[in-house]
Amino acid sequence: MLNRIKAFFTSDEAPEREEDAVHAAAAALLVEAARTDNTITESERERILAVTRRYFHLSEDEAQDLLSAAVFDTEGTSPYHRYVSVIMERCPPDQRLWIVEMLWEVAYADGQLNDLEASLLRRIGGLLHISDLDRGEARKRVLARLGLPEDTGLPV
Repeated sequence: MLNRIKAFFTSDEAPEREEDAVHAAAAALLVEAARTDNTITESERERILAVTRRYFHLSEDEAQDLLSAAVFDTEGTSPYHRYVSVIMERCPPDQRLWIVEMLWEVAYADGQLNDLEASLLRRIGGLLHISDLDRGEARKRVLARLGLPEDTGLPV
């Protein structure tokens, strides 16, 4: 799996399996969300591993490989539009909503939402054509799943 993921990040060719491209693009967006404050905390790292295992049905090693490749690819200035394009081309709307939920989980990994995270999620949600209502509902589901009050962080 690691070779397939690395191929997505380093090659202009389409990966053999579409789901590999979606997983890689989603992981890159999760890393972008975690990195809004210029660092990826241990809680954010663990949350990324947990959500990729859960949503993509990955083993621990596969999730770790995916995260490592995404961190490497997104170092420096990362054009997240590239990852959004892959997701828009290859994911139906309900799966794009899953990705937004994954992003909310990473944003709330530390129990708070900061203004940079809220801004990034708003932009990515718009680019993924997820309505404000659906994005808000996804946020509420994540807060409930994490046991956080709805007034945690900024209004979105």
